[in-house]
Amino acid sequence: MGDFIVFDLEWNQGEAPVTRGDKTLTFEIVEIGAVKLNEKREKIGEFSRLIKPQIHQHMHRITGKLIHLTMEDLENGEDFQTVARQFLEWCGEDPKFCSWGPLDLTEFQRNLDFYDMPLLSDRPLPFYDAQKLYSLAYDDGRSRKSLATAVDELGLIQDIPFHRALADAEYTAKIFKRFSDRVLQRISFDTYVTPKTKKQEIRIVFDNYAKYISREFDTKEDVLENMEIMSTKCYICHCNIKRRVKWFSPNGKHYYSAAYCDKHGFMKAKVRIKKAENGRLFVIKTCKFVSPEEVEAMKAKQRKVRKRQNPEKDQ
Repeated sequence: MGDFIVFDLEWNQGEAPVTRGDKTLTFEIVEIGAVKLNEKREKIGEFSRLIKPQIHQHMHRITGKLIHLTMEDLENGEDFQTVARQFLEWCGEDPKFCSWGPLDLTEFQRNLDFYDMPLLSDRPLPFYDAQKLYSLAYDDGRSRKSLATAVDELGLIQDIPFHRALADAEYTAKIFKRFSDRVLQRISFDTYVTPKTKKQEIRIVFDNYAKYISREFDTKEDVLENMEIMSTKCYICHCNIKRRVKWFSPNGKHYYSAAYCDKHGFMKAKVRIKKAENGRLFVIKTCKFVSPEEVEAMKAKQRKVRKRQNPEKDQ
């Protein structure tokens, strides 16, 4: 594997997305900043480039206040295609990307796609979401704090202003270097490119849950009829296990069930149906072992959902 690339993007937007052919761009990247770390997470390089806009010719009123850049500043930049090629060449072979939150990698690939440039992968791309990792290391694992808040909580020296790409990458790298190897095992996946075949699907088991990212489907019915997705199988011993809470959905996008394994206890399954960039559907399924009390709470939630969806049955 290559070096760690801790990067940050700044982008501008117009009042409406811009469409060209079958591709749409809402956020135009105007700056790329990055810090390169070796396998010991020591800084060995940095990258900083401004990008001359090609789509949005005016700075959005909110963006301008946030990123401390003007359109005059950006006139000194090069076009996105040139800067993106420079950045990827600087990254080297097999880079391990890291960003604060999941948006930067998606928007970078969306900008690559808009300009008909090669994407970073032909399937979901693993990366380190430092915002999520910070929550796992220092908080409850669920909350998501801003970079400025994390820097303040850790007492890091704030000697450069936030909301410039290289500065934010520097702060993110300083936090990233503090994570334990155990925390770093919680890899994330960018799904701008979704699996097209079974071979490209993602199956990974973490310390306390399992994740599955499926190939694409045409309809929700195809998803719900797929036994591989909707079956309940223990992800530790791989045995089929008896369902104790049948699948139910509070909103038509998220589906929940619970089953019982004689060896490992109650397992909660969650299926999220998501839309791919091409309009087709794919699934992110997670399974996690839970307490009997959590299963009882699921049953109560299921009853509440059914009562709301079928009120005449309770009359």
